Amino acid sequence: MNTVLITGCSSGYGLETARHFHAQGWTVIATMRTPRTDLLPESIRILPLDVTSAQSIAAAIEAAGPIDVLVNNAGIGVVGAFEATSMSRVRKVFETNTFGVMAMTQAVIPQMRERRSGVIVNVTSSVTLASMPLAAAYTASKQAIEGFTGSLAHELAAFGVRAKLVEPGYAPTTRFAANTDVPVMDLIPEAYLDFARPIFAGFANPPLTTKESDVAAAIWLAVNDGSDRLHYPAGEDAVALAGLA
Repeated sequence: MNTVLITGCSSGYGLETARHFHAQGWTVIATMRTPRTDLLPESIRILPLDVTSAQSIAAAIEAAGPIDVLVNNAGIGVVGAFEATSMSRVRKVFETNTFGVMAMTQAVIPQMRERRSGVIVNVTSSVTLASMPLAAAYTASKQAIEGFTGSLAHELAAFGVRAKLVEPGYAPTTRFAANTDVPVMDLIPEAYLDFARPIFAGFANPPLTTKESDVAAAIWLAVNDGSDRLHYPAGEDAVALAGLA
């Protein structure tokens, strides 16, 4: 039985991915900043984890024991005009979306390298497939992980370890918009209102979207297909964008 550790399991993609791997008979370690035992079956281990804290990462890795797969899913969003986005907010986004992913990856590499097996899946976003407005800081945090994972895949392949990217599209049923401590409209100055209005109207009625189950399925494929494929778009909109790239 294989073991997977998934970050950011309190909602959305992480929660659905934990359920998916559990249904396939895997040992699942679901992590979240504030553990909740009511979200998942009792047979799933739930551990506290703040990916921005070195101490929290070390404690979680020690408690987890050997793992075969790491899914770096934890992330926070920021939507708005870059001009109005404070650099402290930008740094906070990078601490979770970029440095948190790097720190978790670095923490599991030694055990995977020694066993000469393992998979690391980094969840980014379809904003890396096509430029989108009002998402400059968020896009930058995810693009950094795209480059990081591509390079990492080469060096880990020498030890039988694979690194993968899953790129979800826009999922209106997730808590992405709520997963920020800065209201969106606080980052839309008056000068940007005319520009932003049609963009938000488009968000309200997207022609194609992504479901949580699409992302769980893409992560499952990335882990199990055994190939050296790097990119796995998830959701109809992401797949369409990938086809246009």
